[in-house]
Amino acid sequence: VSLGAVTLFCISLFSFLVFLRYQIYYGYPLETYLEYPIIIAQDVILLFCIMHFSGKAKRALFYAVVFWVGWYVLTLHKWIIDLAMNLCTFVSAASKLVQLQHLWQTKDSGQASALTWGMSAYTCAARIITTVMTTNDLAVLIRFIIMLILNIWVTATILHYSKTKKTD
Repeated sequence: VSLGAVTLFCISLFSFLVFLRYQIYYGYPLETYLEYPIIIAQDVILLFCIMHFSGKAKRALFYAVVFWVGWYVLTLHKWIIDLAMNLCTFVSAASKLVQLQHLWQTKDSGQASALTWGMSAYTCAARIITTVMTTNDLAVLIRFIIMLILNIWVTATILHYSKTKKTD
């Protein structure tokens, strides 16, 4: 496992932490973010396993300390948590744009799953509805709208290149 993959994984994990902390900070109902602690726990276990089996377990302690400190720094001031939420939206969008760029360059859907990306789009659509019904938080709505658009775009691109590959 490359250091770049571990770094990207940590950035994704931190994005989950920011989103969870944002929901808690604003006192939103538990039902609106209940899945995030479970996802974070899975990611932490996976990160630890990656570090352990690649012989970098000491580095896992460093990451744990960084996440622990980050958890508390996020809520020192309201502007910090708001900025972090917006930066996480940017990071999530950037990762999907990188996926799209790769698909366009290779003109091959490869191992990308249209079903998985379609489920991600469905999840974003459901989160938009639940956010409107529960908190109506603009930052969260913008995040899920952007992710919905990009997930649909990736799904359509995968379907396009998988059909092109079969007809050639």
